[in-house]
Amino acid sequence: MISAKQKKILAFPYSPYDALICDGAVRSGKTSIEVVAFIDWAMREFSSQRFGICGKTVGSATENMVIPYISMHYAKKRYTLHWRRSQKILEVRRGPIVNYFEVFGGRDESSYALIQGRTLAGVLLDEVVLMPESFVNQALARCSVDGARFWFSCNPGNPNHWFKKKWIDHREEHNALYLHFEMTDNPSLSGKTLARYQSMYSGVFYDRYVRGMWCVAEGLVYDFFNDSMTIGEIPWQALQRGKWYISLDYGTVNPTAAGLWCLWKGTAYMASEYYYDSRTEDGNSKNPRRTDEEHYEAIEKLAGGRKIERVIVDPSAASFKESIRRHGRFSVWNADNSVLDGIRLTASLLKAGRVLICRGCGGILSEFGQYRWDTDAPEDAVIEEFDHGMDQLRYFCSTVMEREVRGSGV
Repeated sequence: MISAKQKKILAFPYSPYDALICDGAVRSGKTSIEVVAFIDWAMREFSSQRFGICGKTVGSATENMVIPYISMHYAKKRYTLHWRRSQKILEVRRGPIVNYFEVFGGRDESSYALIQGRTLAGVLLDEVVLMPESFVNQALARCSVDGARFWFSCNPGNPNHWFKKKWIDHREEHNALYLHFEMTDNPSLSGKTLARYQSMYSGVFYDRYVRGMWCVAEGLVYDFFNDSMTIGEIPWQALQRGKWYISLDYGTVNPTAAGLWCLWKGTAYMASEYYYDSRTEDGNSKNPRRTDEEHYEAIEKLAGGRKIERVIVDPSAASFKESIRRHGRFSVWNADNSVLDGIRLTASLLKAGRVLICRGCGGILSEFGQYRWDTDAPEDAVIEEFDHGMDQLRYFCSTVMEREVRGSGV
């Protein structure tokens, strides 16, 4: 079954528009239909041409678009498909017609160089709000073949985002068809699945990912946090059989915060913490700054006699990571420091009961009531205070729990 909104995507290639913009809620059926329509359009209108399929990363574009497409019965019946994994090129044939769909990732400002020099007959940009403007502009500039069209999809973000202001708000100037999606526009979602997604998000993430709204992030970041997300004692089975990690936000002038984590059967418990701040409230020194060695000794004490699987540290803390490695006891992982993705994942895990904080961890518990969005920032950002325990929590969720829950739907 295909919804009325999805039918409009399929009809876009027959319209006079030069571009298609689909935005709205997660799981609303935008991307899957857009990929089908994009490739069908390319195979009707062109042969021996190259097209771009773009996501935030090559991996996300592959997992979200290419692999689902080549697994479709419709695609396999209609075309001969050859996925050149090493080259990240999908070759699509039908009789004498053949076209090539190359996958690109627009992760950061340097990504534009990856697509520079290509000649494309069209480009599909999924997760476009997560891409830098320089990459998107370069991808569009590559579409120099007559008849080329632009295809966009995204979940909403901050209303001051460049894509909202320059493309959605000026869609008539770009001759773009704009389609807004809600979860109910996806006929394949059951009522139970809809309810599960609605329960996963709160605050700004609920407004964006469930209601499909472009809105400013404001107030407390974890405004839903309550006592049900804490625990008095960790279950004895977890203490005996769980895997132990330490996650750390390192500071020289700023505070250093570390959490001792126990992961057992998909649930993580923050058992205890280390927090050291040399400053007073007015920013002056009240305690001596600690050296890397002194912080390392504190981490040793936090670990006790436990086997620690990894110590997760902010990638920028080069000297402290080297200090850890020199001692030879702990293995180090660079933390995934994607702030917004990390906050979204952490919020989902907290709401799902997959991350619990022991009530004795007073430092991090106090930060939940103070960690706020920066409403004066031009795009989504947090106020960088009362955030050190929050950062180590996010590092743990993004670096360890992301692997744990991948594919589980959380």
